[in-house]
Amino acid sequence: MLFDDNQHQNLDRIMRASLARLTLGISPTSVMLTYLDWLSSMALSPGTQAHLLQKALKKQLRLFSWVSHSAFDPNATPCIEPLPQDRRFKDPSWRYYPYNVLYQSFLLQQQWWNNATTNLPGLSAHHEQALEFGARQWLDVLSPSNYLLTNPVVLKKTFFSGGANLVQGVQHCCEDLQNHFLGKPPVGTDAYVVGQEVANTLGKVVYRNHLMELIQYTPTTQNVHAMPILIVPAWIMKYYILDLSPHNSLVRYLVDHGHSVFMISWHNPTPEDRNIGMDDYRQQGILTSLNVIAHIVPHQKIHAVGYCLGGTLLAITAAAMARQEDDRLASITLLAAQTDFRDAGELMLFIDDKQLAFLEDLMWAQGVLDTKQMSGVFQLLRSNDLIWSRIVNEYLLGIRQPVNDLMAWNTDATRMPYRMHSEYLRNLFLNNDLAEGRLWVDGRPVALSDIEVPIFCVGTEWDHVAPWRSTYRLNLLSDAPEITFLLTSGGHNAGIISPPHLSKRHYRMGTALEGDSYIDPDTWLERMPLKQGSWWDAWQMWLAKRSGDLVQPPEVGSETYPPLDDAPGSYVRQNEFGVCHQENFKAPKIIFH
Repeated sequence: MLFDDNQHQNLDRIMRASLARLTLGISPTSVMLTYLDWLSSMALSPGTQAHLLQKALKKQLRLFSWVSHSAFDPNATPCIEPLPQDRRFKDPSWRYYPYNVLYQSFLLQQQWWNNATTNLPGLSAHHEQALEFGARQWLDVLSPSNYLLTNPVVLKKTFFSGGANLVQGVQHCCEDLQNHFLGKPPVGTDAYVVGQEVANTLGKVVYRNHLMELIQYTPTTQNVHAMPILIVPAWIMKYYILDLSPHNSLVRYLVDHGHSVFMISWHNPTPEDRNIGMDDYRQQGILTSLNVIAHIVPHQKIHAVGYCLGGTLLAITAAAMARQEDDRLASITLLAAQTDFRDAGELMLFIDDKQLAFLEDLMWAQGVLDTKQMSGVFQLLRSNDLIWSRIVNEYLLGIRQPVNDLMAWNTDATRMPYRMHSEYLRNLFLNNDLAEGRLWVDGRPVALSDIEVPIFCVGTEWDHVAPWRSTYRLNLLSDAPEITFLLTSGGHNAGIISPPHLSKRHYRMGTALEGDSYIDPDTWLERMPLKQGSWWDAWQMWLAKRSGDLVQPPEVGSETYPPLDDAPGSYVRQNEFGVCHQENFKAPKIIFH
């Protein structure tokens, strides 16, 4: 058989893509190289081997001593405590024999494996992080809290309910398997219908192209601030995380505080969109939206807000606009958005040359990165909370966790186009081109130091996607006249959704003016006072001071951009199969102005 120059490469890619479907996109070669690096480094470190053996013996003697003591004193101090975020062994039932021995032994083993996979001479930093993560995943699988016979909480519930919890758990498991294979949404999420319970802030779609719909929200106050707001969500998620139930909606909060708000709602790509790139999102998304808003609200600058990946693209767009002396932006707000990917969190565990090549072959074959492949990675990052705790609660204890609006939104996943996702992972995550001045836009590299408008940057304390110290690096990259950095409680999603009515929320905030000396993140954390409450109020006040006088609300739409549809529009209703959630829905016509 003879191959031309491309056929043999396509055959290779098809083979790798087929394998990637079985491994959820994780490269076996990358995993193997990680463990080989660890084994070879360990083999050449006899001192470390002896040290680990010594630690293992000490831990066993410590456990034996504690078991002997606790047999006569049930209140004996444990020889090891779980980490603060580990809630698996909080129940008092774990303090009684033999379950106390099981969980103490497990925690000591977990600690030993952490010692064995970190600080090993000669082991690369990337492989060390990947190895520690992989060991943690296996240990999570083996945790005694996950099994009927080793979990005292489950055994107690089984005894007192006569096994009814296990019957209920089997029913829950069957329901979930049926929904999974039939492509139905998870149980409980049907209580939150887009456009009814969530994403129900009044507004109109005033523009639509193949890539996005632009929503203009109806004012609810007699007067509004003169300068409008454009919100750019990430296309890795549905936009309505910022417009959940009315009491949790950032959009509604802004509208009720007298702001004219516009929102981009991204099209959920299909395999036919495989060649859409990041620059298409910049031009057909952000720049086109700015053009439309400038027509509807003329002679006013625009506050631009970007969330997650949308914030990264907004920073790129703002830098390119500044270079071209385009002064339409009044300010930039970045919500949990990274601009320097040097320390981009645990997602970097899945980013190296071999892993990206493997993933690119999968996306090349599919045209998109599928929703299940996307969600699987994020579940692994928080396997205790998103996988094992759910198995224990729903299948062993028989308790369905009540679904809230944020959880329902989290199941409404989107796809990523092949070309765009490849560019995003390779240029930003792997090569860090934006921070290092190698990201080209319109034939020239962009520099964040060109941005000359105020910046408000929000990080969250427990963010596993965009760690706050990574988002803080913007202070090293930008020469903006002022950069206000705010650190709020919560994670990547729950930290951003922080309405004022929620209790136990707090934040820190500080502003660096042009010419101020740089403060490292740890020093900043020590210096900034802790404030109780929602960060929304602080940000809204910051925006209001920079939004001009109060004026009559603008008309929704215009003669050139008449309303096309009621909010939330049609694109947000496209599910993982590329069709609308509602029955008898007719796809909208795309109108080009």
